[in-house]
Amino acid sequence: EVQLVESGGGSVQPGGSLRLSCVGTGFTFASYDMSWVRQAPGKGDEWNWVAAVKSNGRDTHYADSVKDRFTISRDNAKRTLYLEMNSLEPEDTAMYYCVAGPHRGAYTVARKDFIYWGQGTQVTVSS
Repeated sequence: EVQLVESGGGSVQPGGSLRLSCVGTGFTFASYDMSWVRQAPGKGDEWNWVAAVKSNGRDTHYADSVKDRFTISRDNAKRTLYLEMNSLEPEDTAMYYCVAGPHRGAYTVARKDFIYWGQGTQVTVSS
């Protein structure tokens, strides 16, 4: 059974930091490009792509809204994907999902755009 299990979400004040983790099992984690996507409150079946890392771990890409604040990384030996989030803003409040599969370039994505999805972890940024 394929599983992506996220952790590390929580509530922080603006300017704070969080580190999300995602462990993947049931598939060849090291062979897949991985991304983080997020769903803001009330957005229904619409997710925004946040960041991606190639299977080799060396090539990374970010949405403009998080560039220079977020860092995506992976440890294939531990089957784990990470998202280091700094200088958090209220606009970053969302459910964050770990997803497997190549990112085709779109900022707004749907379930069909990635192969595997985690269950999500909530990030709330508020004073």
